[in-house]
Amino acid sequence: MFDDLSRRSFLGQAAFAATAATAAAQGQGPGEKILGAGGVATSARSKKAWKPVSDRKLRVGIVGYGVCQFGAAFGFQDHPNVQIVAVSDLFPDRCANLAKACRCEKTYPSLEELIKDDSIEAVFVATDAPSHARHCIEAVRRGKHVATAVPAAFGSIEQAHELYEVVSNSGRTYMMFETSAYHAECHAMRQVYRAGGFGKLVYSEGEYYHDSVEQIPSYKEWRVGLPPQWYPTHATAYYVMVAGGHFTEVSCLGMPSLKGPMQPGKNAYGNPFGTEVALFRTSEGGMSRMAMSWDTKVPGSETGRVYGQRGYMTGMSYHGDEKNLPDLERPALPPSVNPGGHEGSHGYLMNEFVTAILEDRKPLVDLVAALDLTVPGIVAHQSAMKGGETLKVPRWA
Repeated sequence: MFDDLSRRSFLGQAAFAATAATAAAQGQGPGEKILGAGGVATSARSKKAWKPVSDRKLRVGIVGYGVCQFGAAFGFQDHPNVQIVAVSDLFPDRCANLAKACRCEKTYPSLEELIKDDSIEAVFVATDAPSHARHCIEAVRRGKHVATAVPAAFGSIEQAHELYEVVSNSGRTYMMFETSAYHAECHAMRQVYRAGGFGKLVYSEGEYYHDSVEQIPSYKEWRVGLPPQWYPTHATAYYVMVAGGHFTEVSCLGMPSLKGPMQPGKNAYGNPFGTEVALFRTSEGGMSRMAMSWDTKVPGSETGRVYGQRGYMTGMSYHGDEKNLPDLERPALPPSVNPGGHEGSHGYLMNEFVTAILEDRKPLVDLVAALDLTVPGIVAHQSAMKGGETLKVPRWA
């Protein structure tokens, strides 16, 4: 076994070093903008001054403290506009540790019990992936705002449809905490896109490489044999969270794995693939290649690149026709909030959710965006199981 959070931190620092070295070697040429080193490091935070949007404290419940300990990792307990009312985990020792990490005294033995607490306004669902949609639906039906770890749905179009119907008719705020959305480079790409620096995206690509992901302990072993494209959002963010578009159709190919858990008949999913590479048509008419792999012997990676009619961007470097680029730095964080893991994205996601509720607006990764990030991967796996047949991607909006 290995500590996944430590591995991610190391990878973030390595990526920062590589990016800094590349920038130093290449210099800054015409039509190019490179953010300084502070914009890329795992622990980097925005230098902007934070201004509170309200003096109100949002009353939050947190559920889940598994191997990645995500219940406390996003920093709700450190936000000046948050009061942690209660926490929960099915395992009593984990529940006690989550309460300690969140500096909270009240605990519940399950999400089902926690959401009965009428003093709780919002719930962060950091439970096992197969339960995300069900837990979010239950919390929303109890009148709670909901944030969830990825993915929004787990291998089921019907589950995605039910989630959409319940949340969209609830009037509650929903946000999926897709970490790539607040990677420094993805945020910068989004700002450049909105300013017209790319024009339409002709081609984009993303990848999530995580060798031996099945070795991470998981509740009821849900990671064992997991179809790669059922967990696509770290990659698909490099189109959806840049352009704000969606995928319309997909052809995906899979490669049979040498690993035992991904052999036919050796997992609960009937999945034979350790790697799946999908080619999507985008809503702009362009193409996106999104690769997911559990069995490629390469360093772990959650990254992407975008190529448009007016410019392109790899890492933090913009090359293109636009000379007047907008501010590319991530938004301000409260001084008490650490940017956290996954390349310093955790704190930004949590702050976006809290702020969206206080301002009564849609968060960055809202319900539609969450499904646009998740559902295409479900269809991509279906395509891979059919030898690459091109399939339409459903959408709810």
